Amino acid sequence: MRTTTSSPPDDVTGGAAAARTPAGGGSRGGHPHSRAACLPGDPRAAAAARQFVRAVFTEWAAERLPGSQDLTDRLADEAVLLVSELVTNAVVHAGTAVELRCRLEPPAGPDPYAIPAPAGDPDPYPYPHPGPDPGDAAAPERAGVVVEVSDHHPARPVRAREEAPAPDGGGHGLQLISAVAESWGITYRRAMKTVWFRLSADARPEPDGVYDNQLLQRGLRAAELLAPTPRRAVRQTSEGDWVHRGALSFLAEASDLLSGQLDADQVASLAAQLAVPRLADWCAVWLCDGDGGAPGRGIEADGEAQRLARVWHSSESRIDSLRVALEKDPPPVSGGDTGLSSTPVAVRWPWPPEPGGYGPGGASLACPLVAGGRRLGTLLLGRAGLLRFPDEVVGLVEDLCRRVARAMATARAYSRQERISQVLQRRLLPRGRAQVPGVASAVVYEPREGAWAGGDFWDLFDAGDGRWCFALGDVCGSGPEAAAVTGLARPVLRLLARDGFGVADVLDRLNKTMAREAADSVAAVAAAVAAAGAGAEAPVEIRDEGEQARFLSLLYGEIVPYHGGSGGARCTLASAGHPLPLVLGADGAVRVAAAPQMLLGVVEDAAYVSESFDLCAGETLLCVTDGVTERRSGRRLFDDEDGLATALAACRGLGATAVAEHIRSTVHAFAPTPPDDDLALLVLQAAGAAEGGSGADPSGPPLP
Repeated sequence: MRTTTSSPPDDVTGGAAAARTPAGGGSRGGHPHSRAACLPGDPRAAAAARQFVRAVFTEWAAERLPGSQDLTDRLADEAVLLVSELVTNAVVHAGTAVELRCRLEPPAGPDPYAIPAPAGDPDPYPYPHPGPDPGDAAAPERAGVVVEVSDHHPARPVRAREEAPAPDGGGHGLQLISAVAESWGITYRRAMKTVWFRLSADARPEPDGVYDNQLLQRGLRAAELLAPTPRRAVRQTSEGDWVHRGALSFLAEASDLLSGQLDADQVASLAAQLAVPRLADWCAVWLCDGDGGAPGRGIEADGEAQRLARVWHSSESRIDSLRVALEKDPPPVSGGDTGLSSTPVAVRWPWPPEPGGYGPGGASLACPLVAGGRRLGTLLLGRAGLLRFPDEVVGLVEDLCRRVARAMATARAYSRQERISQVLQRRLLPRGRAQVPGVASAVVYEPREGAWAGGDFWDLFDAGDGRWCFALGDVCGSGPEAAAVTGLARPVLRLLARDGFGVADVLDRLNKTMAREAADSVAAVAAAVAAAGAGAEAPVEIRDEGEQARFLSLLYGEIVPYHGGSGGARCTLASAGHPLPLVLGADGAVRVAAAPQMLLGVVEDAAYVSESFDLCAGETLLCVTDGVTERRSGRRLFDDEDGLATALAACRGLGATAVAEHIRSTVHAFAPTPPDDDLALLVLQAAGAAEGGSGADPSGPPLP
């Protein structure tokens, strides 16, 4: 039963008056049935309140007060529990000192200790005391304990409804009281709020093995309130749900790891380590190289041969023995009746039982690796001690193998593209550079990061009649389209030079060829645009941007060594839209060796002229592409304020190879990021007179 009353006139009333009136303190004049205490408004209050209540119960029992014989340990525990909750709430919500009063009510009848209040003696708790009204037929006939908890600052509204959630950090005070106490109530005064409750004592002992249903329900309700409430409802999951959740996590991890692999053997190795020991005791991966094998492997018809790429066992000491056994008995390539299906199938256990070996056998599962309608390999799993793999594991293995197959297909495509690019690069670049008598040479060629063939190219070849020709070119743009122009320009240069054409004539003819190609492209686009504007069908197909004609910057020259072993050579060259060549003198001075001219392929009627000079003994000729001069660091370029000439001047006294390496390292160190363009440079250095015509640095492959 809950009651809520108010005190005199200007007090705040919290609720409607009920049948039973609560009271404030104990009896007047030091009533022996009543005990009171004032507790501090801090975290120590709850512990002090519990200690106080137990001490009061012990004192009443020692004094043998009327009704104390009915006080049981259970009643004391309930009183301690409720007092602890109420005091905690009062401290948390009000933050003031707490007044605690306990009063023992004997069974119904006159109170032998009742003392009338003297005239003029004010009641310290001038509001009605809890207890039965005289005319209340429901007045308790059993002894009981009334406990009152008062605070002096009711700062928050009282939450008495069971469905109202308790605030964070608060307790279950009022809900717990309603579940345990016989009756309870709240009294509001001007500066005080009192919560009281009454616990009834039961003098009748319960027989052993007999439980009071009402008492049991009351205890269960209290336990439910005191049980910790989870922050979120915990969904009951079956074993299958947990398997499914773990499978999703495993497959997500596998996809993440496999997606970054661009080598088929690495994919096979990673797949084996993902499967062991999570899914199996051991795993083996066979690959069908076909036409997608790594560079250098034999190319075989797809599906005709398999190679054992990876074997993994949970016990590393058994890997070699397992490999030997599996190489003798590889899984079938055709897959039987499954064709190109990726469904795993059970296969014979590959190891015979051996005493002290690998145990009595187990279950084996072969899963074809199929992607894009092609069989890429087979993944074989084994787990000892099983008759068959569970269906959940078979499904998980199938999902894993699909991911492995897709990663394998990606790696094969990457390897195929890499091999094509490497073959193209070998065809675009000379296999070596010719040795020029009395002249040392060095080359640096680096395609931009991520590219195997680009628009920069170089050449140094014997043109006959005592002439050696060199070229350093750069096609506008980069990538395969630029490489296609390179594949045209270099053979044409060699053909014209060996036919006896001079430097200027070679540039004239190459320019006309490229200009006509560009004109044909422009005419085709113009015709297509005009036809589209007139509503007619375009006579030619408009080319994509990557297929448009490209311009070419070229530094081309020929060098004729001096006879007689005096050192040096006669050099003739021309620069068509290319960074100008520099000459480093023996005294450390740097000079420009050519004048700028028009790009090749821009104007068909452009006339090119060549310039000749003597490359004296000890002098160095440096030719570079714009990947060197336009190397960027923020807003600065490498060749700003004659940066290239400054770097070359620092190479005084170095040989051709050392000069090339110094320029390369200086360019790379200019910015913290890798170069974003192809980088090429050619160094020609005339030998000194003492070296005669022996030729300085021997020829060899370009520097890395």
